[in-house]
Amino acid sequence: MIEVTAAASRRIREAMATEGQDTGGLRVGVKAGGCSGLSYVFKWAEAPKPTDKVFESPDGTRIFVDPKSYTFLDGTILDCDSEMLGQSLIFRNPNAKSACGCGLSFQV
Repeated sequence: MIEVTAAASRRIREAMATEGQDTGGLRVGVKAGGCSGLSYVFKWAEAPKPTDKVFESPDGTRIFVDPKSYTFLDGTILDCDSEMLGQSLIFRNPNAKSACGCGLSFQV
């Protein structure tokens, strides 16, 4: 499961509105690269793919995750730190053994 906090949900909805994205959700995934070995990636998506896992916050914000990425993201809490410049999304990933300073790269 992936949990989306209220703060992250607000930030995602604000960004969707700014980008003119009225429907769909945020596709979250993992790819090789970054200073720690794996990097989080995200982009807007109109709809989930048939094999995606779909997670929804209490206010309806939807997150789409492909099966391969889900193996690295299961149990993650997607949060937002309003103290950071640009109110960045934060991945609180219990599967990460270490992470880089920016929080967008991790190692398992």
